[in-house]
Amino acid sequence: MVIRRLVTYLRILNELDAGPDDYISSARIADLAAVNSAQVRKDLAMFGEFGKQGVGYPVIVLRDELISILGADREMSIAIFGVGELGTALTRYLTSRRKITPDYRFVVTGLFDIDQKKIGTSLEGIGIRHTGDLPEIMRQEEIKIGVITVPASSAQETVSFAVSCGIKGFLNFAPVRLRVPDSVRVQNSDVTLDLQELAFYL
Repeated sequence: MVIRRLVTYLRILNELDAGPDDYISSARIADLAAVNSAQVRKDLAMFGEFGKQGVGYPVIVLRDELISILGADREMSIAIFGVGELGTALTRYLTSRRKITPDYRFVVTGLFDIDQKKIGTSLEGIGIRHTGDLPEIMRQEEIKIGVITVPASSAQETVSFAVSCGIKGFLNFAPVRLRVPDSVRVQNSDVTLDLQELAFYL
């Protein structure tokens, strides 16, 4: 949770039109991040002393520190597994974001599917390959993150294969919990589950 909050703080700082002499208070960060100011101070204190009591945090310095902590200055290659409606939408979003923001660090470098009708075609200038071609692609491109948009019935098999090829991080949109080694990180994103939870409160 701390890392997720740090990512939120970085997004807030990136959206500010700040100069070298501009400061931001923990209360202001907390308000924009929907947390309390004590939490902001505690989170940032885990990684160093960046602020001045009664003044706040220097925006540019804090932004640069968070970029360094999060490794947000590294380009991250992404492979999308399953080029259906969701996989297509994510590919278009990520590639358009890259065009609009050249320093956007998430780059789709591989699209994979098992549908013979899709294999050999392209989407946003990226060729769609058979999932079985992943080892060959990994020899050419060090893919860091796999995005899983395949049906639930094939999600585990797809992830297990991708892990065996060397991918260590996954964003999972399939409505199933995936089993991976302890050294592999899976972030689950279930839109239906989130909507159901939200609907309960309405």
